[in-house]
Amino acid sequence: MALIQCPGCGALFEDIEGPTHRYLESSPGCWAAYGEVLVREYSDPAYYRIHRLTVDAYAVQHPGRPSPQTTQSSAVHLISLCLVLEHNVDVQRATRAMQTAVKTKGRFAWLTPPASLGSVTVADVRAANNAEEHAKLVRAWAESAWTAWAPHHVTIRNWLPTGF
Repeated sequence: MALIQCPGCGALFEDIEGPTHRYLESSPGCWAAYGEVLVREYSDPAYYRIHRLTVDAYAVQHPGRPSPQTTQSSAVHLISLCLVLEHNVDVQRATRAMQTAVKTKGRFAWLTPPASLGSVTVADVRAANNAEEHAKLVRAWAESAWTAWAPHHVTIRNWLPTGF
């Protein structure tokens, strides 16, 4: 089967027909791969423990086009990555910080996505053979995605809610 490049993360996936997210721009093959990863995480607590980073990494590698919804989505997922990866905040606190951050509508500005959104993608995570490998790959994915957004780190750090 032919491969096509995902318009979000840039990884190659099978050229299939199928659904995609309504505002996170991806190819149907990429969206299907993400679905496979989510099924694995929701089916087994050993995989689920890293779920917050899975969702954040996928979202920031598929930021979509400028709109109030995509602007807020990218912002809160980048906030979560910043808190977890730079401040060692646990995932429950990062989720609460995201909930706090969205209480003020229109607070965030669209950040132009970097040319590369990271070298590790959902395609790499989908290939994991066990929960330990899955967790390592998700962590590498999140770090890769966060590093890709480095030109905007100062802005993102300024968006962090107080108390987190």
